Amino acid sequence: MDIPLIAGTIATVVFAVSNLPMLRKALRTRDVSSYSLPSMVMINGANAVYSLYVFTLPLGPIWGLHAFYVISCAIMLALCLRQRRFATREAESSRRDR
Repeated sequence: MDIPLIAGTIATVVFAVSNLPMLRKALRTRDVSSYSLPSMVMINGANAVYSLYVFTLPLGPIWGLHAFYVISCAIMLALCLRQRRFATREAESSRRDR
């Protein structure tokens, strides 16, 4: 292995591991109220566009890192949408109960 590949591999592992606590907490608590839905949509859109670039590159650490970001951001978006949908249902239910 050459130095850039080793550095890329180490950076990929560090970036991914640094995001795991946030992702683990969001999955465990299902509380993503501190995250902005428009921001989550923009991040996922940017990941989709960036994928067009990343997947033209030779297979390497950047593929792993980007795949991790795509998956983790998609999970966060799904949790945000789920929480919004639940909050909307709760609000509608409380209005009907009045």
